[in-house]
Amino acid sequence: MDQQLFKRSMRLMGNHFELSVVAHDEQWAMERIDAGVAEIQRIERLLTTYNEDSETCHINAGAGIAPVTVSPETFHLIERSLRISQITQGAFDITYGSVDKSLWNFDASMRQLPDRDTARKMVRLINYRNVLLDKEKMTVFLKEKGMRIGFGGIGKGYAAERAKSVMQSMGVTSGVVNASGDLAAWGHQPNGGPWTIGIVNPNAAGQIFSWLNVTNMALATSGNYEKYIIIDGKKYSHTINPRTGLPVTGIKSVTIICPNAEIADAMATPVMIMGVYAGLDMINQINDVEAILIDDEDKIYTSHNLHFN
Repeated sequence: MDQQLFKRSMRLMGNHFELSVVAHDEQWAMERIDAGVAEIQRIERLLTTYNEDSETCHINAGAGIAPVTVSPETFHLIERSLRISQITQGAFDITYGSVDKSLWNFDASMRQLPDRDTARKMVRLINYRNVLLDKEKMTVFLKEKGMRIGFGGIGKGYAAERAKSVMQSMGVTSGVVNASGDLAAWGHQPNGGPWTIGIVNPNAAGQIFSWLNVTNMALATSGNYEKYIIIDGKKYSHTINPRTGLPVTGIKSVTIICPNAEIADAMATPVMIMGVYAGLDMINQINDVEAILIDDEDKIYTSHNLHFN
């Protein structure tokens, strides 16, 4: 029997996930997909802020009080997150969870932006430098009371990468883990060709404006086309600049392409925050990471090494 594509879609980590496996046998493929799903569910339990028993919640509960011992897995994810904060000069920051939820609700009731002073006060606790790690003791300490961490900017990519690893260890040589547009693809389609990945048109939900052929590659897109508000005719993204507390403007969507889904996920939002020129300048200095940006005027920009149709 020829190879076929077997896939399953489900809601995980509050997002739509689709796991695909190329195989000769459906039962074999579904067992591998089951293992991938179980791994994503395990990571969700570890990182969620909705369950008081998660390590994330324990860390947040200890803010300003005492260091919290965590598993090596959580410790190293936080360590990598802080490294990305340094590279992006704080545009990526897992302490974004500290922002007061009353500042932004992004629903129809929101009629005006908060003033700059209020917004700045609301984000004063966002500061990755106040996450203190002790490698010997495997502890994490949030220095200020009221600080909170969250993995919304990196968790889906990490989960996609882990699910891929688990499925590869069980013999899956070709597959895709798609976490609401943050995806890891490896191997080939059943016909032997590379995977064809669509990049969403930020002006028309569900429409594709371009295609990329990829293998052994990850891709993540961040955009203001799914969640936004319009005030006085201007569109404001749900992405908040951690320095100002105000929404970013200027870029409609950022797509990051690199070999690792965790890094792709983590780099997409900071490029939106940094803006076209600073964002591309940063990407151009990082090996094996490429970007496609669409600005508010629908102009397309790409990083140096990306040859794009």
